[in-house]
Amino acid sequence: MSASLAPALPRPTMMNCVDPATGERLGEVPVMDRAAVVAAVSRGRAAQPAWAATSFAERRAVLKDILARVVAEQHWISRLAVRDSGKTMVDAAMGEIFPVCEKLRYTIAHGERDLRPEARASGLLPHKAARVEYLPLGVIGVISPWNFPFHNFFCPVIPALFAGNAVVIKVSELASLSSLEYLKIFHEVLAGRGHAPELVQVVTGDGETGAALVGSGVDKIFFTGSPQNGRKVMANAAETLTPVVLELGGKDPMIVCDDAVLEQAVSTALFGVFNACGQMCVGVERIYVFSGIYEQFVAQVTERARALRQGPPLAGEGEVDIGAMTMPRQLEVIQALVDDAVAKGARLLLGGRARAELGGNFYPPTILVDVDHSMRITREEQFGPVMVIMRVASEEEAIARANDCPYGLGSSVFTTDRRRAERIARAINAGMTTVNDFGLAYMIQSLPFGGVKISGFGKINGREGLRACCNEKAIVTDRFPVRQGMALYPVRAATLPLVTGAVRAIYGAGIVEKARGAAQVLRSLLSLRRARR
Repeated sequence: MSASLAPALPRPTMMNCVDPATGERLGEVPVMDRAAVVAAVSRGRAAQPAWAATSFAERRAVLKDILARVVAEQHWISRLAVRDSGKTMVDAAMGEIFPVCEKLRYTIAHGERDLRPEARASGLLPHKAARVEYLPLGVIGVISPWNFPFHNFFCPVIPALFAGNAVVIKVSELASLSSLEYLKIFHEVLAGRGHAPELVQVVTGDGETGAALVGSGVDKIFFTGSPQNGRKVMANAAETLTPVVLELGGKDPMIVCDDAVLEQAVSTALFGVFNACGQMCVGVERIYVFSGIYEQFVAQVTERARALRQGPPLAGEGEVDIGAMTMPRQLEVIQALVDDAVAKGARLLLGGRARAELGGNFYPPTILVDVDHSMRITREEQFGPVMVIMRVASEEEAIARANDCPYGLGSSVFTTDRRRAERIARAINAGMTTVNDFGLAYMIQSLPFGGVKISGFGKINGREGLRACCNEKAIVTDRFPVRQGMALYPVRAATLPLVTGAVRAIYGAGIVEKARGAAQVLRSLLSLRRARR
C-alpha cells in the first residue's frame, strides 16, 4: 500500500519520557487534545478576575514565597532539569536557578514601578489629564522549549502572573515530567495564600497540543522555538488575531579583537560554546578572531577543550564538564553541519563525531577552524557543542561577517579599547551586544531581551517584558471640567475655515503665519455665533 493510501495512525494518548544521557524510560505523560487545552484555558479565565483584583503587595508576597521555595529546593529542581535535559548539575545551577531567582528578585523589587499608571502630556488639551494604565490581558499562553526545563517554565510565568494574568503553558515533550513537578511550587504557594491554583496550568503533548493552545482563545502567546515553528505559530495565531511574542533562536557572533585580554576571551568562548552542551539560544556559535592573535586563540581553546570530561551527569555529580544532547535528532543536525564544513575546507581540530559508546545522546566538544561563509554552519543554528572559529583581518571585516547571517539575537565583543567596543557594538545587527563577556544581557533583568531578523520579535524581561503581558490602555479624564463643547455640527460655511485656521495658528511656520491662522479662527467663530442666533 502506498504511503498516500495508508490509514492514518491514531494519535497516541500518552507519550514516553526518556533520560537523554542514559536512554532510561522515566515515565509517561498525557497527550492532551484540543478539548483538554480549551478546558484549561477556561479554568484560568474563571480564576483570573479575582487575581487581577489583588494588590501589588499581595502579588509580591506570592513571588517572595516562590523565591524562598526555589532557593530552598534548588538541588531538587536542578536534578529534575538534568534528568530531562542531559545537562550537568553546574549547568543547571547556572542556567536554571540563577536566571529564575534574578527574575523573581527584579519583579519583586521593580514590578510595581514598571506597571504603575504613567502620566502623559495632554498636548493641546490642558483641561484633560492623560495616562497609560497597564492592565492584565486575561489568560496568557506560553509554548516553551526543552533546553532549560525549569527556566523556560518559570521565567515567562513570573511577569505574566505579576501583571494580573492567568497562564497556561504548553511545555516541551522533552521536559514534561520535570514541569509537572515544578508546577507544584506555583500551586502550593498560590493555594497557601488563598488564591486559585488554576492561575498557572501546564498542558502536555505534541505539536497539535501547542497548536490547540494558540487557537484556544488565549489573549497572547509567548513562543520560544525555531523560526520554522515560529512561522506556524504566527499562521495559527492569525486565524484568531492573537498577538504573539516570538523568540526564535540565534547564531550569535563573538568578535575577538587583537587588543583583547586573551585569557578572558578564551575562557568566555569555552563557556559560551560548551555550556549546556551548546543548547542555548544565546550560545556562541560563530567566533571571529583578528589575525594577529588567531593562532594563539586557537591553540589555547583547543588545549583547554581537549581536557573537558563528558558523560552521564547524574552518574557522578561534579565529575563531568559536559553532559548529553536533549534531542536525539539534533545529533544528526550537528553532524550534517560539521561534515559540510569539513567538505568545504574547514579543519577539524577536536571532536566531530557522536560518542555512541557513552550510551546516550552525546556529541563531544568539537572545534572547527578556517571556517568561511560558504559553509552552512555559519548561517544555520547548530545548537550543539561546536566551536566555529574564523580569521578576520579588520574591524570592518568582523562586523560584515557578524552581520552576514539571517539571525540576530545576541553578540559579544572583546577589546580593551572602549571606543572600539562601542563602535562595534552599535554596528552589529542584533538585539543585544555584551562587551568583554557573554550572555549577560539576559541576566540583567532591567534590559529587554529579544532579537531581530529571523530571531523573532517582541521583548521579554525588563519593563518591556512586563508590559508585554498587559493591555497598555490610554485613559483621558477631566483635569478641570469644560461644560461647553465646540459645536461643529451641523456643519456651516465657517466650520472648515475654523478648522484650517486652527491648524495654521498652531502649526504654522513663524509668528506671521500663526497670527493669520488665529485671525481666521476668530472670524470663523464670530460667523458661527451669528449663524446660531
